[in-house]
Amino acid sequence: MRKPVVSGMFYAGTPEGLKEQIEWCYEHELGPGGIPQVNGEGPREIVAVVVPHAGYYYSGPVAAHAYKELASDGIFDTAVILGPNHTGYGSLVSVWTENSWKTPLGEVKIDEKLAKNLLGKVIKADKAAHRYEHSIEVQLPWLQHLYEKLEIVPIAMLAQDIETAREVGKAISKASNNIIVIASSDFTHYEPHSIATEKDKAMIEAILNLDEEELYKRRELLNSTMCGFGPVASAIVAAKEMGAKTANLLKYATSGDTTGDFSQVVGYGSIVVRR
Repeated sequence: MRKPVVSGMFYAGTPEGLKEQIEWCYEHELGPGGIPQVNGEGPREIVAVVVPHAGYYYSGPVAAHAYKELASDGIFDTAVILGPNHTGYGSLVSVWTENSWKTPLGEVKIDEKLAKNLLGKVIKADKAAHRYEHSIEVQLPWLQHLYEKLEIVPIAMLAQDIETAREVGKAISKASNNIIVIASSDFTHYEPHSIATEKDKAMIEAILNLDEEELYKRRELLNSTMCGFGPVASAIVAAKEMGAKTANLLKYATSGDTTGDFSQVVGYGSIVVRR
């Protein structure tokens, strides 16, 4: 079992505190308003979402928008969660293939069959990449808060070049029909609010056009410090292979919007991709 590494730091460390914190995010002035209920008869049109992974105090209200949309969309079998590898440990693309992950809200089982089906030339079974990585872990409480039954496939990407991203996306698209792909990423890091919002607007535009190649071009042109561009590109590729046609920005904000300090901000966006 993988035990949590940022519990009590990025999010509350007790079940009661964590539930209260998640509900605070939904009801925050930057959040979607109201605590969602899962629609069991939902249309299941969403194939991918882009969500931030900072501490809940900073990015939680933005992330809440994506999870509210997921709740309205119905029930999926497995969440394939893609995150950047901030630590440098492990393989270039690493999947955790067995047992479960734990948070204060309980355990989440790994979809072992799907995880092992993804293994190949690019994606390797590797736990080292996940041991201290937060980008995937912080998504789990959101899912646990909504869904009683849930399985996950966590994939950490150290290699984020476009060729790798495309191979990962195509592999995911062939894995299963009733999955949701969650791409975990923050946008600009530690630049003035006005500069961050302009850069992030351009990056988000490429995502909304489902154009992974343009995303890479703009990243280089703008010197963007978006950390999860590879996971997002993989999600775009997987989503298109799975029949996605549209993407919508649900919410964008920066850490300045929650802290009041606009001098050096981090950008956060919630994006949903539908068939």
